[in-house]
Amino acid sequence: MIILQYMLLGLSAGFVGGALGLGGGAIMVPIMVMFFGLTQHQAQGTALAVMLPPVFILAVMRYYSAGNVKVQMAIFIACGFVLGALIGAHSVQNIPSAGLKKIFGGFLILIGMKMFLGR
Repeated sequence: MIILQYMLLGLSAGFVGGALGLGGGAIMVPIMVMFFGLTQHQAQGTALAVMLPPVFILAVMRYYSAGNVKVQMAIFIACGFVLGALIGAHSVQNIPSAGLKKIFGGFLILIGMKMFLGR
């Protein structure tokens, strides 16, 4: 069951990332902290591992060497992330620019408020 949850997280993060051009970490990190019980460092390291090639390789190596990457979790989330990004990018092509800007801004505000106010 937990593997399915990891893959659904990847699918959701990929969808929102593909639809809004938002980095997957902005979605995955808060969810891994709030719902999967990871520390902030572990969530950041694991999110970087999901998006590893090739941009984040050095950052992931640093988090990994400090013991802050959940490798198996990152692999399963990445599987869902790939499909979610494709679906998300496809689904927003007919949304007017002004509407997409509002969706993007609203999502950032919601995530920011949740992170700022805590659990």
